[in-house]
Amino acid sequence: MPITLPPGVGIGLKSAHIREILDTAPDLGFFEIHAENYLVDGGPSHHYLARIRERYPLSIHGVGLSIGADAPLDTTHLHALAVLLDRYAPQSFSEHLAWSTHGDVFLNDLLPLSYTAATLQRVCDHIDQVQTRLQRRMLLENPATYVQFAASTMPEAGFIHEVVRRTGCGLLLDVNNVFVSSVNHQFDARAYLQALPLHAVGEIHLAGFATTQDSLGDALLIDSHGSPVAQAVWDLYAYTLGLTGPVATLVERDNDVPALPLLLAEAQAAERYLQAVEGAA
Repeated sequence: MPITLPPGVGIGLKSAHIREILDTAPDLGFFEIHAENYLVDGGPSHHYLARIRERYPLSIHGVGLSIGADAPLDTTHLHALAVLLDRYAPQSFSEHLAWSTHGDVFLNDLLPLSYTAATLQRVCDHIDQVQTRLQRRMLLENPATYVQFAASTMPEAGFIHEVVRRTGCGLLLDVNNVFVSSVNHQFDARAYLQALPLHAVGEIHLAGFATTQDSLGDALLIDSHGSPVAQAVWDLYAYTLGLTGPVATLVERDNDVPALPLLLAEAQAAERYLQAVEGAA
């Protein structure tokens, strides 16, 4: 089994920043990539990723396995992931508690699940298949959601707890997703966090959100990854670290990506939260 990410702060690796990163070697804990951007044999992306991997720990984050789909996993996609992970030996691999496929159609979105016994069995079976094929423990990310299903028979945090218990997978705790969902569905974010299997957290994500309104005029938050981390999410992050202790943390920015110094400033802000927890231990 590969080592896990040590406590520290990382950012997503963006092509626009790579030359600056290689020239300046910023003080970061790790870089994270989206696996699906690298499922090719060669080319410039692999050339530069290999150079980054020589200098920094790496987290690989999948967005296309469709773990929650009511259909078999795409074994061709899973094999390509295995090849990628063998090539770069990342310290972390993660995927989403979501589905994005229907038949042979890929929907390019992370869609929510109903939390039922049947869904639980399907998700666990898929995670077992992934972990067996990849020969590593994967992390499962809690979702940001905008609808809930009347058919659900268990709360989301309890569902995740049971998935972790049954499969031995880890948890990628996206604090922004917790905050977004708590506003959209009007639940207590701190109580939700306390109900999660926090012993299994292997990585934390922070990101920005967009604010709009639903059809009734109520606030609706969108997990946009297109703005700085909001103060409410920083506050929830501090609370989370008080429960988990220091954990490797990624500052995500996938839309309206700013200049590298601005991303590094946010990473430094997250590092101060980590250091405060370490100092209090």
